[in-house]
Amino acid sequence: MNWLSRVRNGIQSLTKRQSEDNLWHKCRKCASMVFTKEWADNGYVCPRCDHHDRIGPAARFDALFDRKKYEVLPSPEVREDPLKFRDTKRYSERIKAARASTGERDALINAIGRIEGKTAVVGVQDFAFMGGSMGVAVGAAFLAGVDKAIARKCPYVLFTAAGGARMQEGILSLMQMPRTTVALARLREAGLPYIVVLTDPTTGGVTASYAMLGDVQLAEPGALIGFAGQRVIEQTIREKLPEGFQRAEYLLEHGMIDMVVHRHALKDRLARLIGYLAPDKDKQKAA
Repeated sequence: MNWLSRVRNGIQSLTKRQSEDNLWHKCRKCASMVFTKEWADNGYVCPRCDHHDRIGPAARFDALFDRKKYEVLPSPEVREDPLKFRDTKRYSERIKAARASTGERDALINAIGRIEGKTAVVGVQDFAFMGGSMGVAVGAAFLAGVDKAIARKCPYVLFTAAGGARMQEGILSLMQMPRTTVALARLREAGLPYIVVLTDPTTGGVTASYAMLGDVQLAEPGALIGFAGQRVIEQTIREKLPEGFQRAEYLLEHGMIDMVVHRHALKDRLARLIGYLAPDKDKQKAA
């Protein structure tokens, strides 16, 4: 094979790989094919139908913190696979696979930085990590985020995305519900705000605990928010649920959340809320 053939084959291979793997993104809602770069530059929001796609901690932190500067807080060490659980796979194998695919230790990651100049601790649940499920590690990370916020005298902002409690940890996962509630009581005793941004999807035990305990409840457009699934509810009450049930806009209309905010406006809205709820004490003294 001469050098020209090698170059031609290399170009064809590169073009094929880009087209298949990372050149195009198919919208989960409208099925439009969008250039991946255009989609990413638009905050992972479809430019055709405005569908807000799921994003992980890194993308969320980059979009939120000033100049993309922040400090990721270390994830607390917890006992893994306490029940030695196994279904079709060992729980320990599922954790390893999730860590390999996401690069994160577990489903909740905290970081501290500034939002429009205002210090805040921000936690992000990653749905890509075992459905963002709440286990002991998530509970420990939540407590660590609250403790850091109290230590720095700043708000705790949490982006939720979860399928609920992590079944592989049984009752230990359910214990994170009262555990996180007690932590929030300490945050309020310190006079610090807790702001929740509900993203798609937020369901199960997470919705039944810290996801709905915010001083202010925000949600991204179209986010699925609820406890039980729609089909389960319909089978239980034997009625057809209204269109848009459990979506952010429906919950806003019925007083369950305070506002629905487009991803492009989230940074400004959070900065305003932090300014109202946790004003800079040094500026107050100067005034």
